[in-house]
Amino acid sequence: MPYDSTITFTLDTICPWTYLGFLRLRKALASYRATHPSSPVTFTLRVAPYQLYPDFSPVGENKYGWYMREKYNNSAERMDKYVAYMTALGRDEGVEMKFDENKGEIANTLNAHRVLLWIQENKREEDVLKALESLYTQYFCESTHPSAPATLTAACHAAGLSESEMKGLVEDESEGLGEVKMAIREQVGNAVDSVPYVVFEGRRRDFTLVGAKSVEEYEKVLGQVEKEAS
Repeated sequence: MPYDSTITFTLDTICPWTYLGFLRLRKALASYRATHPSSPVTFTLRVAPYQLYPDFSPVGENKYGWYMREKYNNSAERMDKYVAYMTALGRDEGVEMKFDENKGEIANTLNAHRVLLWIQENKREEDVLKALESLYTQYFCESTHPSAPATLTAACHAAGLSESEMKGLVEDESEGLGEVKMAIREQVGNAVDSVPYVVFEGRRRDFTLVGAKSVEEYEKVLGQVEKEAS
């Protein structure tokens, strides 16, 4: 019997682990769809907002310096190990994540989530995923500010929004603000306290994976959803 399973991917756009999880989950979905063309289960991927640091200022501060201070107690050795590790993980997924000492800000992500949620509610699944991929690429690979108007405009362009839609959505920060704040509160109410937090909706039960898992682990859950839907 046909069954449509919704996968809810809860994220923050400045979290490298959600970037890795997103890349791996999309690979898993593509592989599963290719190897199970007759599956009665279709999967719909939706994103949900969560802020790891809701008190960050919109202006932000140097990303490298913040990590050094807040995560690694100003230890250059520990920071170098982190950068090497994350860079290697990114390369495994085909992306070049940068942690430039002199470039890039970490900042409040509310506006990025607001734009993503609006696109999800008004456009196609593939459009919001293109917007999210753009936000991730800009922030992690091009060292852009996560919520700057130029960053959000580029994400809207990637999603195929018209010029008037882009202008209105980026410039009017009240557009969708109430909805995104409610969505964040909903995730907090669902006991989300770290990301990525991925829920696979099943016919009999849901499957939840916390943290960035491997492609194989995501594929295994897709198989479980299909098996229990039979």
